[in-house]
Amino acid sequence: MAGASLAYFLGSHAEVALLEGEDAPGYHTTGRSAAFWVPSYGGRAVLALTAASRDFFMDPPPGFARPLLTPRPALHLAAPGDDAALAGLATKLAAAGLPPEPLGAAALGERFPMLRPQWARAGLLEQDCWDIDVAALHAGFLGGAKRAGARLVTTARVERLVHDEHWRIATSAGNFDADVVVDAAGAWADGLAVLAGAAPLGLKPLRRTMVVLDVDPVPDPALPVTFDAAGSFYFKPDAGRMWVCPHDEIPDVPRDVAPEELDIAVAIDRFESATRYRVKRVERHWAGLRTFAPDRAPVFGFDPRVAGLFWCAGQGGIGIQTAPAAGRLCADLLLGRTPAVDPAPFEPARFGATRTSSPARP
Repeated sequence: MAGASLAYFLGSHAEVALLEGEDAPGYHTTGRSAAFWVPSYGGRAVLALTAASRDFFMDPPPGFARPLLTPRPALHLAAPGDDAALAGLATKLAAAGLPPEPLGAAALGERFPMLRPQWARAGLLEQDCWDIDVAALHAGFLGGAKRAGARLVTTARVERLVHDEHWRIATSAGNFDADVVVDAAGAWADGLAVLAGAAPLGLKPLRRTMVVLDVDPVPDPALPVTFDAAGSFYFKPDAGRMWVCPHDEIPDVPRDVAPEELDIAVAIDRFESATRYRVKRVERHWAGLRTFAPDRAPVFGFDPRVAGLFWCAGQGGIGIQTAPAAGRLCADLLLGRTPAVDPAPFEPARFGATRTSSPARP
């Protein structure tokens, strides 16, 4: 999603080759996301990107399927005996100008009768939340980039990067030349940077598990996406099934990741502890890597030491809901324009190095 959205916003302003290591784009994290647009998710810098993406999602430009968003409220619950996380979330939402609807035990019991009583003591309901059609968003970015002249080259794993007057890029699909290399390699971003002669930033791939459960009764399709405010699970209905995530963040390495049996079991146990649904069977399961910088904010901008190397990485779990604003921000920085969103929180130089490079010719 990162590379596709950036290629889309660069458009006819630059000659773009999008190098994809797999046989098709979106194979890893993008293709495994249960994405939803939640304006309160993430830190302050992320909130700004999410807010700046709203208009794009609400009124997609020509070439994108409509709608990209489907309404689905978010319900935040307090674990038994733990109201501090819910109170902290309420404070955060109010400070961000996103006040939720507080729900007491009576309202929760009436509106969400499948919650167990110990989880139905208090909650917060965010109405302004939405499911994202990830495939349509990704296809729209790729299609728009192609119409603007960008080339998508698949099975193009980068093997060597050499920079003199320009970049020479050796890949499994052939050789390429460029004035600027954009590192939008997700979990592989630090490794690609090292190939380019840059210092790694300490990006951490964290594994997350998703389990699709056949449950009884069949879940109401209008149910909200439901979170433990303390971060131990979330679940939502989809096509008559329940998608359940144990909200795991397990350190891993860049690879085609798969879920562990223990993580699947934990997801089911947490779901059953919070609801009265009967789990009939596990229908599907998968895992993806969410890659974070040390401060958990994305990294957008030119490397402070290696000329012509641009970072577009570390999006963690917010890369899809912020893709419109992030792609436009990175395109503005690459083209020497003033971004609408303040780029300072995302600078690679924030990790201690001093900027020495400047935007290269697009």
